[in-house]
Amino acid sequence: MTIAELNSLERAQFVSAIGWIFEHSPWVAERAWMMRPFADKQALHRAMVEQVERALPDEQLTLLRAHPDLGTRARVSEASSAEQARAGLDQLTQEEFERLRVLNEAYRHKFGFPFLFAVKGSTKHDILDALERRGQSSREEEYRVALDQVYRIARFRLEDTLS
Repeated sequence: MTIAELNSLERAQFVSAIGWIFEHSPWVAERAWMMRPFADKQALHRAMVEQVERALPDEQLTLLRAHPDLGTRARVSEASSAEQARAGLDQLTQEEFERLRVLNEAYRHKFGFPFLFAVKGSTKHDILDALERRGQSSREEEYRVALDQVYRIARFRLEDTLS
């Protein structure tokens, strides 16, 4: 789909086309729709990020919590599953899987949302190292980093979706 085609869509069609870009949070696309037309995918991404930045803290937290724990074998969205597989998280050794599970659990307990990491271009070792390092941050620092990671994930997804 091109940006011109996306700009021409009615709200429901627009949300149907890209509402998944922000994990299980179609409200982001729905709110961004009002800012059409978009000059390019970067402008669309900025508009979507702006909607998240304007959102209530509870909405932002719900968005963060909509993401799965990395490396879980639980049901995740098709997009998340593919992204994690490309980073090698579907091929963890039992030891790596256990380390990831323990770190994810500690992170979620400390911060109240899952560890978020735009995995594109990273290896399972990069992800494990980042999870261990970021688990030492303050909640305020990590909340900001988590939102920034969500924005990176959305940008990668838009780049892969729009021609």
